[in-house]
Amino acid sequence: MRKYLGVMAGVAALCVMSWAQAPAPTPAPDQTSAPAQTQAQAPAPEATPIPTPAEKPAVPLALPYPRIDLFLGGTYAEAGLFNAGHWAGLPGWDAALGLNATRWLGFVVEGGQYFGTSKIPTNTPAPFPTCGEQNGFCPGTYPTFDVSTREYNFLFGVQFARRKYERWTPFGELLYGHQGTRGVAVGGGTTVTEIGTGRALVAGGGLERKINQRFGLRLKADYLQTATGFPAQPKQKQDNFRVSVGIVIHNVHKKRRTLEDETQAEP
Repeated sequence: MRKYLGVMAGVAALCVMSWAQAPAPTPAPDQTSAPAQTQAQAPAPEATPIPTPAEKPAVPLALPYPRIDLFLGGTYAEAGLFNAGHWAGLPGWDAALGLNATRWLGFVVEGGQYFGTSKIPTNTPAPFPTCGEQNGFCPGTYPTFDVSTREYNFLFGVQFARRKYERWTPFGELLYGHQGTRGVAVGGGTTVTEIGTGRALVAGGGLERKINQRFGLRLKADYLQTATGFPAQPKQKQDNFRVSVGIVIHNVHKKRRTLEDETQAEP
């Protein structure tokens, strides 16, 4: 009996010793909370900036230009219309209508008139008659006599403009057409009138200063060549010069309102 009790006590002691040495089982991690904790602890990925293409510089818009120009101004001409060897200062007026086909090319129709007094030599008065040749005409002054002069031009041609600047517009012009000269002289109680016609050529240019969209101020200087023929003498070339100052009136195009413009809500 004691033998069996000793065996049972030894077995019991071995069980107790093995239980004491066995490690305690570790609790399994919570599967539902682990991903959330991992996500909370992991740093958020930084957004990688996407390179954008370099912006192209804005192309400047071409300045608008008027389709129609109307010039009205005063003119002063230094002219020798009678080939008398004396310059005559003739004030007058000048008007031109221009139709601009492109930014740099326009077509011009121009008219003008100059008036004043020319000096004619008494010894060689052509185209006027010499003293005593016609109805007692004989100038009473020496060495020249006065002739009341009027000259008109009707020209057409082209105008070249450089519309690159906001306020200033330089331009050049070349015109050709018809001209006429009328001279009236009084001598010895007799009045003699001589009328001549011929061609006219204008070459020159100037500068225009913009006042606003509709108005501008223009200054121009031209070489005016005439070839006047009178009944008593053939046509001869005259080299004249003129300066003009005046106002330019431009047409203004208003933007046509569309249905989209009418219905568009204001911001």
